[in-house]
Amino acid sequence: MYVLCSPCILNPGLRAEGITKPSDIEAFQRTKERCDEFGIQMVPLPCPETLLLGPARQPGTFLERLDSPAFSRLLDDLETEVKEIIRKEGPPLCIIGVNSSPTCGVTTTYYGSRGNESPKRAGRGVFLSRFPEITAMDTITFSRYRVYLAAPLFSAAERTYNAYITGLLRKNFFSVHLPQDAGDDSAARGKKEHERLFRLNLAALENSDIVVAVIDGADADSGTSWEMGYAYARGKKIIALRTDFRQVGIDEQVNLMLEQSAGLVSTEEQLLDALSAPALLKEDR
Repeated sequence: MYVLCSPCILNPGLRAEGITKPSDIEAFQRTKERCDEFGIQMVPLPCPETLLLGPARQPGTFLERLDSPAFSRLLDDLETEVKEIIRKEGPPLCIIGVNSSPTCGVTTTYYGSRGNESPKRAGRGVFLSRFPEITAMDTITFSRYRVYLAAPLFSAAERTYNAYITGLLRKNFFSVHLPQDAGDDSAARGKKEHERLFRLNLAALENSDIVVAVIDGADADSGTSWEMGYAYARGKKIIALRTDFRQVGIDEQVNLMLEQSAGLVSTEEQLLDALSAPALLKEDR
């Protein structure tokens, strides 16, 4: 199992001078950590910009620096090289690119402007666009993989469902904190244990990138609601999973404040899509 990735994720020194921010370095590091945790090999793509312009280069758009017959021929050669890797190794899980890059952008690229056009446009960079059949993810999206699963855990049915969702997420290469696995699974606990669980879960919530919250039932679980509120205040992405078909109003399924602070989904497929899962393992469900 492997991913193809922009080479600057592994070697930021390949980027144009002055464009790398601390947030980029953090995303690169988290991307590598995710791949290490799940045994995903990172196979770097060749860097067309470095090969044409050298490592010591100023930033520029495709039209400013790269729009030439020589660069087009170089891309032809590199495309052949990458397709040979795919022929030998099989299809990759995905391509991990770096948004805004003229060559390796995923959803945005600095292509350049003619007239009053914006130099930044939607779509893949000129190198990644040569592989439209392969799913591509921006490194910032791929690096956000630490999930806190907020859910009621007071019955065997609830704990079984939580474990099932956790397994589904882990199969899709998400690292999941599940409170019931941390010992929050019994009423037989004293004050010190309460404090331990609170501190443990709070630290995991703080360390998470995304909160997945199960809000089934006539009303959402109070602990889950608290965790959602804390995550919202901390600016974290929240995805609320509600498979319960009951509604409390025409446009409200369970609670206005919870629904407005989260992305609401009703199926596992929608959950994985909202998480930008790199592999939708439908055959294992």
